[in-house]
Amino acid sequence: MSGGQTGSDDPGERGSEKRRETRTPVVLRVDYDGPDELVFDYTDNLSSRGVFLKTARSFAIGDRVRLMLSFPGLLEPIGLEGTVRWTRDEGEAGVGVEFEDGDSRRRIDTLIQQIRDRDPRVVNRLIRVLVVEDNPHVARLIQAGMLGSTERYFGDRLAFNFRTATNGREALDLLGNDTFDALIIDVYLPILDGASVITHVRQNAATRALPIVAVSAGGDSARDSAMAAGADFFIEKPMRLRQLLDTMGKLLDLDEEGESGSTGA
Repeated sequence: MSGGQTGSDDPGERGSEKRRETRTPVVLRVDYDGPDELVFDYTDNLSSRGVFLKTARSFAIGDRVRLMLSFPGLLEPIGLEGTVRWTRDEGEAGVGVEFEDGDSRRRIDTLIQQIRDRDPRVVNRLIRVLVVEDNPHVARLIQAGMLGSTERYFGDRLAFNFRTATNGREALDLLGNDTFDALIIDVYLPILDGASVITHVRQNAATRALPIVAVSAGGDSARDSAMAAGADFFIEKPMRLRQLLDTMGKLLDLDEEGESGSTGA
């Protein structure tokens, strides 16, 4: 989670509690990596009925703030009023914000429950994808292309959320500590190659059914090793965005809104 902020904070008003209560709250934009991160943050701070915000901005106890919460899959940003109850200057600097009684408290409690229930009125279907690619430029192209084409190909019913790894060992660590809906992996990787990662995934009961798309410029040799290890699809590099989207749609049973294209399997 990362919090950015806009707005003004007049030091001349700090001496008056009354004026502090009536002035316009500072606006903080809070971006979560996904809905479950908000649930974890709120649950972790349940005793204070609020959240912890990482920010280098200075606040005083009692300052009012307006939070704009957003994360991949959230249909609309959520605006909530809160009050700074504690601050931390050392280590991970930030502030603890308690949601105010009344509308904001009811809205956050309702939102948390809707996220847990995966209520489609609030949260789109979130597809969590691990991209394992040792070329950062290619990894960015995959993410940017899919994020930019989601609505055009799949409508507004879902959102993609990405994590990345640059080698096979890092990929296995992420797979062991997080949950994903799909894996896009290069066959040729440092430390541990893609075929070995795929083999590990298929041998692990927790990840055995994970949809896997292998990619490579290695031709038939790379295709054969990836498919033998257990990949569901293989795409030759340089890959076309449409081909990748078609493949993801088939693997995850996503009803595409555009025309269907061919997939290199």
